[in-house]
Amino acid sequence: MLTTPPCGSLPARNAEAVKRDIEARLPGPPTSTAAGRRRSGSVAPYLRSHLRGDYALEVVAVVIGLFGLSSSFGALVLARRREFGVLRHLGMTRRQIGAMLAGEGFLVSALGLTVGLALGWIISLVLIDVVNPQSFHWGMDLHMPWRLLVEFVAAMLVLATLTAIASGRAAMSGEAVRAVKEDW
Repeated sequence: MLTTPPCGSLPARNAEAVKRDIEARLPGPPTSTAAGRRRSGSVAPYLRSHLRGDYALEVVAVVIGLFGLSSSFGALVLARRREFGVLRHLGMTRRQIGAMLAGEGFLVSALGLTVGLALGWIISLVLIDVVNPQSFHWGMDLHMPWRLLVEFVAAMLVLATLTAIASGRAAMSGEAVRAVKEDW
């Protein structure tokens, strides 16, 4: 049975002596810290390749999302062609309509990014604070890569706005008079 001396009365010992003492009290073969270092060195390349795969999947998801945004805005512009035709007759230029669509694309994307980041943060908290301790009996600290998140949000807002402008331009290519005539 191990007894612990009162606090402050522990003798100063070097790490090797502590390791020998622990190994002497534990059953089984002695432990090897060198094997642990070798194991952690062999895991690093696996983790790097695994993270590359995760980033590739993230890029694919972003591209699919931009295609979805483009098709949604294209359908939206086609459905609102008569409205744009009336606006053109009232004196709005194509550039102003394009700016209006860009603003709509920016706002819709900002809303989507806000909801996505909030839900991602909540899911990560659940995984870190609930699932990992209960299922795997280990935990981790939460680290928010703020700079990377800000860069990602900025790039997504720019790409989504450009996508909305491009799909709006393609759908508005018809004549304004023809769009209004279709309504009669």
